[in-house]
Amino acid sequence: MKVVLFCGGLGMRIRDTENLPKPMVTIGTRPVLWHVMKYYAHFGHKDFILCLGYRADAIKQYFLDYNECISNDFVLSEGGRKLDLVSRDISDWRITFADTGIASNIGQRLKAVQSHLAGETEFLANYADGLSDLPLPDQLQHFRASGAIASFVGVRPPLTYHMVHADASGQVRDIRDMEKANVRVNGGFFILRTDIFDYIQDGEELVIEPFRRLIEAERLVSYEYDGFWMPMDTFKDRQRLEEMHVGGRAPWEMWRDRSQASKPPQLSASATVGV
Repeated sequence: MKVVLFCGGLGMRIRDTENLPKPMVTIGTRPVLWHVMKYYAHFGHKDFILCLGYRADAIKQYFLDYNECISNDFVLSEGGRKLDLVSRDISDWRITFADTGIASNIGQRLKAVQSHLAGETEFLANYADGLSDLPLPDQLQHFRASGAIASFVGVRPPLTYHMVHADASGQVRDIRDMEKANVRVNGGFFILRTDIFDYIQDGEELVIEPFRRLIEAERLVSYEYDGFWMPMDTFKDRQRLEEMHVGGRAPWEMWRDRSQASKPPQLSASATVGV
Protein backbone atom coordinates (compact mmCIF):
# COMPACT_ATOMS: atom_id res chain seq x y z
CA MET A 1 0.00 0.00 0.00
CA LYS A 2 1.11 3.56 -0.65
CA VAL A 3 1.77 5.80 2.34
CA VAL A 4 0.88 9.50 2.18
CA LEU A 5 2.81 11.62 4.68
CA PHE A 6 1.85 15.22 5.42
CA CYS A 7 5.14 17.11 5.70
CA GLY A 8 4.17 20.78 5.45
CA GLY A 9 4.22 21.81 9.12
CA LEU A 10 6.39 24.59 10.53
CA GLY A 11 6.97 23.15 14.02
CA MET A 12 6.78 26.59 15.64
CA ARG A 13 6.31 25.16 19.16
CA ILE A 14 9.57 23.19 18.98
CA ARG A 15 12.55 25.39 19.80
CA ASP A 16 16.01 25.34 18.23
CA THR A 17 14.93 23.86 14.90
CA GLU A 18 16.77 26.46 12.77
CA ASN A 19 13.71 27.02 10.56
CA LEU A 20 13.45 23.33 9.71
CA PRO A 21 10.08 21.89 8.72
CA LYS A 22 8.56 20.03 11.64
CA PRO A 23 9.06 16.51 10.15
CA MET A 24 12.81 17.19 9.96
CA VAL A 25 13.25 17.72 13.70
CA THR A 26 15.57 14.94 14.79
CA ILE A 27 15.33 12.09 17.25
CA GLY A 28 18.84 10.73 17.58
CA THR A 29 20.58 11.13 14.23
CA ARG A 30 17.46 10.89 12.07
CA PRO A 31 14.42 13.18 11.61
CA VAL A 32 11.03 12.14 13.00
CA LEU A 33 9.88 11.73 9.37
CA TRP A 34 12.45 8.95 8.92
CA HIS A 35 11.21 7.21 12.10
CA VAL A 36 7.64 7.28 10.76
CA MET A 37 8.77 5.92 7.40
CA LYS A 38 10.79 3.15 9.08
CA TYR A 39 7.66 2.19 11.02
CA TYR A 40 5.66 1.69 7.82
CA ALA A 41 8.57 -0.03 6.05
CA HIS A 42 8.71 -2.49 8.94
CA PHE A 43 5.24 -3.66 7.91
CA GLY A 44 6.20 -3.83 4.23
CA HIS A 45 4.76 -0.48 3.08
CA LYS A 46 7.64 1.26 1.31
CA ASP A 47 6.00 3.38 -1.40
CA PHE A 48 5.83 6.88 0.08
CA ILE A 49 4.23 10.11 -1.11
CA LEU A 50 5.53 13.16 0.76
CA CYS A 51 3.14 16.13 0.77
CA LEU A 52 5.63 18.97 1.04
CA GLY A 53 5.06 22.55 2.11
CA TYR A 54 7.25 24.73 4.31
CA ARG A 55 10.96 24.23 3.53
CA ALA A 56 10.30 21.48 1.02
CA ASP A 57 13.89 21.99 -0.12
CA ALA A 58 15.22 20.77 3.24
CA ILE A 59 13.34 17.48 2.97
CA LYS A 60 14.34 16.94 -0.65
CA GLN A 61 17.99 17.71 0.06
CA TYR A 62 18.05 15.39 3.06
CA PHE A 63 17.15 12.39 0.92
CA LEU A 64 19.32 13.50 -2.01
CA ASP A 65 22.28 13.51 0.39
CA TYR A 66 21.16 10.43 2.33
CA ASN A 67 24.02 8.53 3.96
CA GLU A 68 23.18 4.95 4.93
CA CYS A 69 26.26 4.71 7.13
CA ILE A 70 24.73 7.03 9.73
CA SER A 71 22.14 4.52 10.94
CA ASN A 72 23.67 1.20 9.87
CA ASP A 73 26.69 -0.82 10.94
CA PHE A 74 29.45 -1.04 8.36
CA VAL A 75 32.95 -2.44 7.88
CA LEU A 76 35.72 -0.23 6.49
CA SER A 77 38.74 -1.94 4.94
CA GLU A 78 41.57 -1.49 2.44
CA GLY A 79 42.62 1.77 4.05
CA GLY A 80 39.19 3.27 3.55
CA ARG A 81 38.84 2.29 -0.12
CA LYS A 82 36.20 -0.36 0.59
CA LEU A 83 33.04 0.02 2.66
CA ASP A 84 30.66 -2.87 3.36
CA LEU A 85 27.25 -2.02 4.80
CA VAL A 86 25.93 -4.62 7.23
CA SER A 87 22.36 -3.55 6.42
CA ARG A 88 20.54 -0.84 4.50
CA ASP A 89 17.73 1.60 5.31
CA ILE A 90 16.04 2.90 2.19
CA SER A 91 17.43 1.03 -0.82
CA ASP A 92 14.02 -0.56 -1.47
CA TRP A 93 11.95 2.55 -0.71
CA ARG A 94 10.19 4.54 -3.41
CA ILE A 95 9.61 8.18 -2.46
CA THR A 96 7.50 10.69 -4.39
CA PHE A 97 8.21 14.32 -3.47
CA ALA A 98 5.14 16.47 -4.14
CA ASP A 99 4.96 20.20 -3.43
CA THR A 100 1.45 20.76 -2.08
CA GLY A 101 1.61 24.44 -1.12
CA ILE A 102 3.07 26.46 1.71
CA ALA A 103 -0.19 27.24 3.52
CA SER A 104 -2.39 24.31 2.41
CA ASN A 105 -4.35 22.40 5.03
CA ILE A 106 -4.26 18.61 5.29
CA GLY A 107 -7.35 18.08 3.15
CA GLN A 108 -5.96 20.15 0.31
CA ARG A 109 -2.53 18.51 0.55
CA LEU A 110 -4.25 15.16 0.15
CA LYS A 111 -6.23 16.37 -2.87
CA ALA A 112 -3.02 17.65 -4.42
CA VAL A 113 -1.55 14.12 -4.55
CA GLN A 114 -4.70 12.36 -5.77
CA SER A 115 -3.12 11.70 -9.15
CA HIS A 116 -0.27 9.80 -7.46
CA LEU A 117 -2.87 7.38 -6.05
CA ALA A 118 -4.42 6.50 -9.42
CA GLY A 119 -5.24 2.81 -9.60
CA GLU A 120 -5.22 2.35 -5.81
CA THR A 121 -8.30 1.38 -3.83
CA GLU A 122 -6.91 2.11 -0.37
CA PHE A 123 -3.86 3.78 1.13
CA LEU A 124 -2.24 4.78 4.40
CA ALA A 125 -1.72 8.33 5.64
CA ASN A 126 -0.02 9.98 8.58
CA TYR A 127 0.65 13.43 10.03
CA ALA A 128 4.35 12.45 10.21
CA ASP A 129 4.89 14.00 13.63
CA GLY A 130 3.74 11.29 16.03
CA LEU A 131 5.14 7.87 16.91
CA SER A 132 3.51 4.64 18.04
CA ASP A 133 3.94 0.87 18.29
CA LEU A 134 0.46 0.46 16.80
CA PRO A 135 -0.01 -3.04 15.30
CA LEU A 136 -0.78 -1.82 11.80
CA PRO A 137 -2.04 -5.18 10.44
CA ASP A 138 -4.66 -5.23 13.18
CA GLN A 139 -5.91 -1.76 12.30
CA LEU A 140 -5.98 -2.74 8.63
CA GLN A 141 -7.99 -5.88 9.36
CA HIS A 142 -10.46 -3.87 11.46
CA PHE A 143 -10.80 -1.29 8.67
CA ARG A 144 -11.46 -3.83 5.93
CA ALA A 145 -13.99 -5.74 8.02
CA SER A 146 -15.90 -2.53 8.75
CA GLY A 147 -16.57 -1.55 5.15
CA ALA A 148 -15.63 2.02 6.04
CA ILE A 149 -14.04 4.63 3.80
CA ALA A 150 -11.78 6.02 6.52
CA SER A 151 -10.19 4.80 9.73
CA PHE A 152 -8.04 6.60 12.28
CA VAL A 153 -6.43 5.34 15.43
CA GLY A 154 -8.17 6.58 18.57
CA VAL A 155 -5.70 7.06 21.42
CA ARG A 156 -5.85 8.40 24.95
CA PRO A 157 -4.11 11.80 25.12
CA PRO A 158 -0.98 11.69 27.28
CA LEU A 159 -1.86 14.92 29.05
CA THR A 160 -1.71 16.12 32.63
CA TYR A 161 -4.62 18.52 32.21
CA HIS A 162 -7.96 18.04 33.96
CA MET A 163 -11.22 17.65 32.09
CA VAL A 164 -13.87 19.99 33.52
CA HIS A 165 -17.62 19.86 33.01
CA ALA A 166 -19.53 22.98 34.05
CA ASP A 167 -23.09 24.19 33.52
CA ALA A 168 -24.12 27.48 31.90
CA SER A 169 -23.66 29.40 35.16
CA GLY A 170 -20.11 28.16 35.57
CA GLN A 171 -20.93 25.76 38.36
CA VAL A 172 -18.49 22.84 38.07
CA ARG A 173 -20.31 19.50 37.89
CA ASP A 174 -17.36 17.19 37.34
CA ILE A 175 -13.57 17.27 37.15
CA ARG A 176 -11.19 14.41 36.42
CA ASP A 177 -7.77 13.59 35.01
CA MET A 178 -7.73 13.39 31.22
CA GLU A 179 -5.95 10.04 31.35
CA LYS A 180 -8.68 8.59 33.58
CA ALA A 181 -11.53 10.03 31.54
CA ASN A 182 -13.05 8.05 28.70
CA VAL A 183 -11.66 10.46 26.13
CA ARG A 184 -9.83 9.62 22.94
CA VAL A 185 -8.23 11.78 20.27
CA ASN A 186 -7.28 11.27 16.65
CA GLY A 187 -3.75 9.79 16.73
CA GLY A 188 -2.99 10.67 13.12
CA PHE A 189 -2.57 7.12 11.76
CA PHE A 190 -5.10 6.85 8.91
CA ILE A 191 -6.27 4.15 6.52
CA LEU A 192 -8.32 5.57 3.66
CA ARG A 193 -10.12 4.30 0.62
CA THR A 194 -9.67 6.46 -2.45
CA ASP A 195 -13.42 7.12 -2.24
CA ILE A 196 -12.39 9.74 0.35
CA PHE A 197 -11.81 12.19 -2.50
CA ASP A 198 -15.55 12.20 -3.19
CA TYR A 199 -16.05 13.69 0.27
CA ILE A 200 -13.44 16.48 0.17
CA GLN A 201 -14.42 19.80 -1.36
CA ASP A 202 -12.13 22.67 -2.28
CA GLY A 203 -10.58 24.39 0.71
CA GLU A 204 -11.76 21.86 3.28
CA GLU A 205 -9.70 20.34 6.07
CA LEU A 206 -9.67 16.51 6.16
CA VAL A 207 -11.12 15.77 9.60
CA ILE A 208 -13.77 18.49 9.75
CA GLU A 209 -16.29 18.61 6.90
CA PRO A 210 -15.29 15.39 5.05
CA PHE A 211 -15.24 13.27 8.20
CA ARG A 212 -18.60 14.69 9.27
CA ARG A 213 -20.03 13.57 5.95
CA LEU A 214 -18.54 10.12 6.53
CA ILE A 215 -20.10 10.03 10.00
CA GLU A 216 -23.52 10.78 8.50
CA ALA A 217 -22.97 7.98 5.97
CA GLU A 218 -21.67 5.64 8.72
CA ARG A 219 -18.43 5.13 6.80
CA LEU A 220 -15.93 6.37 9.41
CA VAL A 221 -14.41 4.12 12.09
CA SER A 222 -11.90 4.54 14.88
CA TYR A 223 -9.46 1.83 15.86
CA GLU A 224 -9.00 2.17 19.61
CA TYR A 225 -5.45 1.60 20.79
CA ASP A 226 -4.08 1.86 24.33
CA GLY A 227 -0.44 1.05 23.61
CA PHE A 228 2.38 3.54 23.09
CA TRP A 229 1.51 6.71 21.21
CA MET A 230 3.15 10.10 21.54
CA PRO A 231 3.03 13.25 19.41
CA MET A 232 6.00 15.52 18.88
CA ASP A 233 4.29 18.89 19.23
CA THR A 234 6.53 20.68 21.73
CA PHE A 235 10.15 20.90 22.79
CA LYS A 236 9.27 18.83 25.85
CA ASP A 237 7.80 16.09 23.64
CA ARG A 238 10.99 16.06 21.61
CA GLN A 239 13.09 15.72 24.76
CA ARG A 240 11.04 12.75 26.00
CA LEU A 241 11.29 10.95 22.66
CA GLU A 242 15.01 11.64 22.50
CA GLU A 243 15.47 10.20 26.01
CA MET A 244 13.58 7.04 25.01
CA HIS A 245 15.68 6.65 21.89
CA VAL A 246 19.01 7.22 23.64
CA GLY A 247 18.03 4.92 26.51
CA GLY A 248 17.08 2.07 24.17
CA ARG A 249 13.45 2.31 25.31
CA ALA A 250 11.79 3.47 22.08
CA PRO A 251 8.63 1.38 21.57
CA TRP A 252 8.06 2.73 18.05
CA GLU A 253 11.40 1.30 16.81
CA MET A 254 9.75 -2.01 16.00
CA TRP A 255 12.28 -2.66 13.23
CA ARG A 256 15.09 -3.19 15.74
CA ASP A 257 15.83 -6.83 16.62
CA ARG A 258 17.74 -6.27 19.84
CA SER A 259 18.28 -10.02 20.21
CA GLN A 260 20.75 -9.76 17.32
CA ALA A 261 22.80 -6.97 18.88
CA SER A 262 25.53 -9.25 20.27
CA LYS A 263 25.94 -11.34 17.12
CA PRO A 264 28.74 -10.66 14.60
CA PRO A 265 27.65 -8.70 11.50
CA GLN A 266 26.77 -10.45 8.26
CA LEU A 267 27.82 -8.28 5.36
CA SER A 268 24.96 -7.66 2.97
CA ALA A 269 26.19 -5.04 0.56
CA SER A 270 29.22 -3.18 -0.69
CA ALA A 271 29.28 0.52 -1.30
CA THR A 272 31.55 3.47 -1.73
CA VAL A 273 32.14 5.90 1.12
CA GLY A 274 29.40 8.50 1.38
CA VAL A 275 26.52 6.49 -0.05
